[in-house]
Amino acid sequence: MLADTSVKTLDKVVIRFSGDSGDGMQLVGNIFTNVSAGLGNEVSTFPDYPAEIRAPQGSLGGVSGFQVSVGTGVHTPGDKCDVLVAMNPAALKQNVRHLAHGGIIIVDIDSFKQSDLDKAKFTTDNPFRELNLNEDQVLMVPVTSMTKAALADSGLDNKSITKCRNFFALGLVCWLFDRPLDSVLHFIKKKFGRKPAILEANSKVFRAGYDYGANSHASVSTYRIETKEARPGIYTDINGNTATAWGLIMASEKSGRPLFLGSYPITPATDILHELAKRKDLGVKAVQMEDEIAGVCSAIGASFAGNLGVTSTSGPGLALKSEGIGLAVMAELPLVVIDVQRGGPSTGLPTKTEQTDLMQALYGRNGESPVAVVAPVSPTDCFTMAFEAARIAMEHMTPVILLTDAFIGNGSSAWRIPDADEYPAIKPPFLPAERLLDGTWQPYERRDDNKVRYWAIPGTEGAMHRLGGLEKDYFTGAISNDPVNHERMINVRREKVARIASDIPELEVIGPDDADVLLMGWGGTYGHLRTAANELNCQGLKVAFAQLRYINPLPANTGEVLSRYGKVIVAELNTGMLADYLQAKFPKTDISRINKIQGQPFLVEEVVEAVKNIIQK
Repeated sequence: MLADTSVKTLDKVVIRFSGDSGDGMQLVGNIFTNVSAGLGNEVSTFPDYPAEIRAPQGSLGGVSGFQVSVGTGVHTPGDKCDVLVAMNPAALKQNVRHLAHGGIIIVDIDSFKQSDLDKAKFTTDNPFRELNLNEDQVLMVPVTSMTKAALADSGLDNKSITKCRNFFALGLVCWLFDRPLDSVLHFIKKKFGRKPAILEANSKVFRAGYDYGANSHASVSTYRIETKEARPGIYTDINGNTATAWGLIMASEKSGRPLFLGSYPITPATDILHELAKRKDLGVKAVQMEDEIAGVCSAIGASFAGNLGVTSTSGPGLALKSEGIGLAVMAELPLVVIDVQRGGPSTGLPTKTEQTDLMQALYGRNGESPVAVVAPVSPTDCFTMAFEAARIAMEHMTPVILLTDAFIGNGSSAWRIPDADEYPAIKPPFLPAERLLDGTWQPYERRDDNKVRYWAIPGTEGAMHRLGGLEKDYFTGAISNDPVNHERMINVRREKVARIASDIPELEVIGPDDADVLLMGWGGTYGHLRTAANELNCQGLKVAFAQLRYINPLPANTGEVLSRYGKVIVAELNTGMLADYLQAKFPKTDISRINKIQGQPFLVEEVVEAVKNIIQK
């Protein structure tokens, strides 16, 4: 390391990797994140994919980004990045707005030829001046030519060599933030171990990038990122979709019921299908069906047969599954429906995030068709809430919709792998053997405490029965068109879901006890809203914070919590769906709204300013 290179210690730092969708930004971003999580850093990521399948190389529409915040007290990927890696002019132009004041930009200067500038629609031959950048903060690194020099004797063709340049950038960033070489090389080996030539090339280029940082005469600081003492255990970096899949596997283990996933590929939910398809060793059956309707119907059939039936999708697919979900409501079978929300309506913004499916989840079926609705608050919480969705579905014999979103589904955080005894046993209401002795059991016979019908597994001697989508008699389970019986069945199904409130945690409030303002959200906005509430309190404004994970039914103390505050501010990535829902249930509550529908998560600073504006009115 150079004598004139100082070392700065930071609580946290934000890095954004950006380039063409084929430049491997997601890969190196994930490796940097995994290595940091392994060092004990808290991490939060935001993969920002282009909507186009493959836009023209070097174009503005084809830019792919990966932002990660690393350090202590990390709840979000960060509003602004301290280091921006731009592999071409289009990446620089699209992402410079994300750069913090005084931040560093690393560019592959080999990719800044006139033709590259033209593709990115720069109008001058100096893109840095055109973007009003201080050129002292720009590290112009010949990434491509250095990569070619490192692999001159590799025997690889020019295209294959050029594809390795993302690892040169990763090496430079790892030098900048003192990441250990061996840890990175381990992940490179894990990724490319079956391709020895590519493994060797990427490893060599990574070392070249690291050495370039150590040997360069650029007057920049290296950084040491603080860690805090963590609970002992095995930690890994995990994204929300993988955590969701693993949470379902845990629920299968804890219930003794085989896990069946019937699904159809759709962005951004497909990774759940991919992950569960790998887990035949754990008894998982994952089937790619021909369409969304077949996906939900196969899961319902599996549930009838005694499996934990699951189907996964995103917004348009949830609409297609609505009739099937209604069938599961009528048949009173356990079913988990995972909706990784994305920008809509229709096919909308497939790679971008929103919270615009809430009303569809609550009410988007024909007839009175109540289901439970839950929402994880972070990538790691996807594990817990997938487990909870399965538990509620099986213990209460009802469909449960799990609303994640593209931000936390694709994003990742450091996660401690739990011990098996940290999660409770799931106890489905199996039909008691004694109910078969006198031969009077009927398919819709219910428990008195929670109105849940018993689950009779096909093949149980004496428990042969039929279920279907036509209304059933309350006592016999036979088809019934009686109007009074229909109303009774509507009410009992509604009451069954409402009583779940006694089986979920109460709503937790974080912040000063004497606050008169409550900032509230649901699902994946947790990190941004909690950080905003912390900043508001640091500025002297007393603001409490609460985040809903259970939406239908709401936690039993929700009304009491809302009644404590003179003003409740609900922030969500839609036009106000949760606010409308809460206002209808608690009409005396003064609810203000913060809404954003841009396919992007909140920025902490915009929430802080919006809360101030509401308070000061």
